Order: sequence, then structure tokens, then C-alpha cells
Amino acid sequence: MAKELKHIGFIADGNRRWARSHGLPTLEGHRRGFDKVEVIIDALKNTEVEYISFYLFSTENWDRSEEEVSYLMKLAGDKIDSLTKKLEKENIKIVIMGRPEPVDPKLWAKMMNAEEKTKHNTGMTVCICFNYGGQWEIADAATKAIEAGETELSPESFAKYLYHPEVPGCDLIVRTSGEERISGFQLWRAAYSEFWFIEKNFPDIEAEDCNAAIEEYHGRGRRFGK
Repeated sequence: MAKELKHIGFIADGNRRWARSHGLPTLEGHRRGFDKVEVIIDALKNTEVEYISFYLFSTENWDRSEEEVSYLMKLAGDKIDSLTKKLEKENIKIVIMGRPEPVDPKLWAKMMNAEEKTKHNTGMTVCICFNYGGQWEIADAATKAIEAGETELSPESFAKYLYHPEVPGCDLIVRTSGEERISGFQLWRAAYSEFWFIEKNFPDIEAEDCNAAIEEYHGRGRRFGK
């Protein structure tokens, strides 16, 4: 049986496909997808899970249409405000993983404000991966290590330069929409992750899917090379 499920990551995929399948504008799929972040948090906040990571906008997503990117930026600004208010009350911490540029400085300030307002909370930690790329995280960590004068690194010493190094490796990564790839998500923290690929699009996720993810994880055997 797998050990305790401490950190679960969600690659939130299939928002546009969900919208098309329901005869709705593509952008509506993103709004419904963002709504599911709270559903997942509510489903997992009283379980063994201590960290949840959501892959919401990648460094590659800037290549989408200007209309779609603009909508996502506005939606992110609205949702981070409402999510911060909710998690402040529930003693849940928010951390942001990603690169500030080229995010609008006002939006990035909102995200940093979410971190600041919840930094003393002692419950679960929610990691918002926004303008995030796993290769960029490692490259940025290497840059920090060089600037710190490091000349000989181990995996343990390198890890302290990652975004929010206090966040542990992912025990389980869930990708929705039937796609079976990692797309640069949590590359360093995925070294020994279990993966669960499900057919549902992200806006179709419900609380019972979170319970199923926990059951799926505990049905796995994790040997860590032993």
C-alpha cells in the first residue's frame, strides 16, 4: 500500500473541450474550470492531504489567442480575490508558483497579496501554478544557485532554490481530459509521483473524484527504487 498522500497535483485540462461538448463558448469552459478549484479544496481539506497544486496557466499558454489570454488574466484576477477571502476564513495557505513576467504587474500583485494574507495560516497549503513551467522552475533555481555562489550541488541542496522549496514532492498527479502527458508540471517534484489519468474534463470534476483519487493512490505500491 502507498504511504500517506501528502501532496496531490492537478493538471487542469479539458476546459475548452468541455465547453465545446456542451455547446458553450470556449471561454465559459475556463470559468467553469476555475470554479472547480474550490470544489477540490473543499473535498480534500479535511483529509490526509496537506498540499494541493493546481496547474492553471503554463508559460506556453501565452501562445493562445489574445482574446483567450486576456479573458484568463481577468478571470484569474477575479478568482484569486474570492479564493483568498474564502481560504483566509478556513485557515488555508496560498502560495504562487510561477514567473512574474510577462504577467500584468497588477495581477501578480494580487497573487502576492494572497500569499501575504494567508501566510500565517496553519491548515492545508494550496499551490497555484500560474505562468508556470517545470523547466523554467529548474532553470530559475539554477540561476539562484549560481548567484548564491554554489559550486557543488546535491539534489537536496539544489531543491532549496525551487519555487517555495517548503512544498514537498507530489505523491500523486492527476491529469484530466484523457491526455497522458505531464506538460512540464512539477518536473522536479514529480520524480517519484504516481500518475492518474482520467477521461473527465476538469469542469466535470466533483468531490467523489477526489475521494476516488485517494483510493487509487492507496492501491498503488511505492518502492522509491527499493
